[in-house]
Amino acid sequence: MTIDIEIWSDVACPWCYLGKRRLEEAVEASGEEVSVRYRSFQLDPTIPHGHHTPHAEALAKKFNATPEQVREMNQRIVDLGVEAGISYDFDSYIMANTRDAHRLLHLAHERGLGPQLKERLMRAQFTEGAIVDDADTLVRLATEVGLDADEARSVLTSDAYEDAVAADIAQAAAYGANGVPFFVFDRAFAISGAQPVETFALALSKAREARGS
Repeated sequence: MTIDIEIWSDVACPWCYLGKRRLEEAVEASGEEVSVRYRSFQLDPTIPHGHHTPHAEALAKKFNATPEQVREMNQRIVDLGVEAGISYDFDSYIMANTRDAHRLLHLAHERGLGPQLKERLMRAQFTEGAIVDDADTLVRLATEVGLDADEARSVLTSDAYEDAVAADIAQAAAYGANGVPFFVFDRAFAISGAQPVETFALALSKAREARGS
């Protein structure tokens, strides 16, 4: 039987990318059949659309940290990323509002391409320095995974899926999730954070046992 996994995350969250990779590694090792649905969450919904800030500058302001302290914070996840096959490039990482990216992800889910677009958006954000509130960039990334360019642009020039994004965020709050990544298995139990692969493996085993198979 297929295990349903819902993942609340933000394309601007480096720990979400790491958690995604670790879950995928656990799933591959387990041989379990899973269905993954990415849910919307914004770490900072207050960023104005079109306002772009280098990651180091944003982090220094948020934590009142020096450039050296920011580099040390980033180096930790850079090292963990190497282990998971992620080449984080924080020098090129630009902070932007992710609302449009989340709306586009809802379209991708309806077209059966949700996981593919999620991966493409995260790779663009964290390794290519893409600006994820730029419509042309989002359309390009969408078409690379198989979405129709005109349909993607139509979403971005309207308020399509705004309600769906808001509903995801409200559901996260109802679960008590005040941070991401947040993984829900079969709507029965949850894991918070980019946990080790072994933790995800145990969660998959628990979900299978709960289904009696």
